[in-house]
Amino acid sequence: QVQLMESGGGSVQAGGSLRLSCVASGDTYIMGWFRRTPGKKREGIAVLELDGTTDYADSVKGRFTISKGNTKQTLYLQMIDLKPEDTAMYYCAVRRNCYYRGLDPDKYHYWGQGTQVTVSS
Repeated sequence: QVQLMESGGGSVQAGGSLRLSCVASGDTYIMGWFRRTPGKKREGIAVLELDGTTDYADSVKGRFTISKGNTKQTLYLQMIDLKPEDTAMYYCAVRRNCYYRGLDPDKYHYWGQGTQVTVSS
């Protein structure tokens, strides 16, 4: 069983920055960040694969950076140049399927409770 706890969300103005953190307990494999706005499907935005490669949604490329902390149980999402359309609940998630690579939320097995990010114009 894996438990995930996100933190670091908040309210910022457009152009601002935030760093989200996710602390996991239990065995983790591949970890990623997702977000959801009311009325929309959950969107995969960043993943850190086992081999260290990363993948990002086009909407955040060049602005968001996913990384691991000093312990493999900590995951970060550095967000810069935030835009109002980045407003969402942000979740970290764990995937144990090593044969799949990508950001399909249905492929992820464990989820945190989320942290809210609000960007005002």
